Amino acid sequence: EFSASDGDLFPYRFKKHKLGKLIGKRTWGGVVGIRGSLPLIDGGSLMKPEFASYSVDGKEWIIEGHGVEPDIYVDNDPAKEFEGEDQQLNKAIEVILEELKTKEKELPPIPPYKKKDK
Repeated sequence: EFSASDGDLFPYRFKKHKLGKLIGKRTWGGVVGIRGSLPLIDGGSLMKPEFASYSVDGKEWIIEGHGVEPDIYVDNDPAKEFEGEDQQLNKAIEVILEELKTKEKELPPIPPYKKKDK
C-alpha cells in the first residue's frame, strides 16, 4: 500500500509467478524510473521519467498509475495499528498457516555437482 518502485514490482512478480496470496491493499503504482537530475540556472533541478515496466509479452505497460491489486483485501484500522495490531500481517499469517495444512510443496531436485578438477 505505501510502496513505489521495487515496492510495486515485487508484489507484481510475486502474484504473477503465483508464489502465494498477496494480502493487504493495492500498491501505489509508481514505477516509472528517473536517473539523475538536470540542473537549472536558478539552482533548481528537473527530473524526467526515463524508463517503465511492461509485460513479458510486450502487450501492455504494467503497474504505473494503478498499482497491484491484492488477492485478499485487508485495510489496517489506524486505531488498531496505533495499538500495535497489524491486521494485514495477521491475515497473512492466518492464510499461510492454513496453506501449510493443505498445500504440499516439493523442493526442486539438486543438480549434479560440478567437477572442479579441470
